[in-house]
Amino acid sequence: MFPVLTRIFWLLVQPVSIAILLLILSWLLSFRAKRGWSRTFLAVGTLILLLTGFTTFGYALIAPLEDRFTRPVEPARIDGIVVLGGGMDGEVNDVRGGWELNRSGDRMVEAVRLALRHPEAKIVIAAGPAALAMDQEPEAYAARRMFEGFGVAPERLILDDKSRNTEENAQFAKALTGTMGTETWLLVTSAFHMPRSVGLFRKADFAVVPWAVDYLASGNEGFRLKLDQSPENIAVASIALREWVGLLGYRLTGKIDELLPGP
Repeated sequence: MFPVLTRIFWLLVQPVSIAILLLILSWLLSFRAKRGWSRTFLAVGTLILLLTGFTTFGYALIAPLEDRFTRPVEPARIDGIVVLGGGMDGEVNDVRGGWELNRSGDRMVEAVRLALRHPEAKIVIAAGPAALAMDQEPEAYAARRMFEGFGVAPERLILDDKSRNTEENAQFAKALTGTMGTETWLLVTSAFHMPRSVGLFRKADFAVVPWAVDYLASGNEGFRLKLDQSPENIAVASIALREWVGLLGYRLTGKIDELLPGP
């Protein structure tokens, strides 16, 4: 139930949803002669759209998350790789049967690269069905097709096709591998997602080496106007806010031990 509730919650509180709700409220109140509240909601809704769409607000929020873990020197030997889902276009792959990647596809690309460089390593693909689309093919199946398509032997792949969020990714990966903490396992996920992921893997008593990919910010943006790519600005702001809200929620519920897990 928790994965489903978090998805529904985020659908309602992401920046565009909030802005649209405020603008609708403003419009409705304008018919009831409550012009003070109407103007307030209109101003706040417009401000959210301007801030997230035409400034580097999102980049300023996401940079501290992406900078939290720096990628270490690649170990000479890797016993295993855990790659978290979220890099596949599940809706397309469910129909077409391929391995189409989305904006977080670097996770899968880097995991394949590592798998080819380290033929001794097992690969855990932690990618169950979408929490709000349980009848959709688990992402792990498309990822398996991709790995095998690039020549990774099927017997090296360990599929977690049940987990629906990062907490379950960590718990199920621990159970599937049976690791005792003496092996070297890399955790491959987006840089912005690494602090929460590491916190949850620590909670699951699964020692991993953070291997961040899929950077969205250079770290040098600062806070300024950014007028040339408003859809991308809104997307980055939404990802950043979602991750910070996720960290806060997981900390308040005791699922991680720190608000911002670090090295």
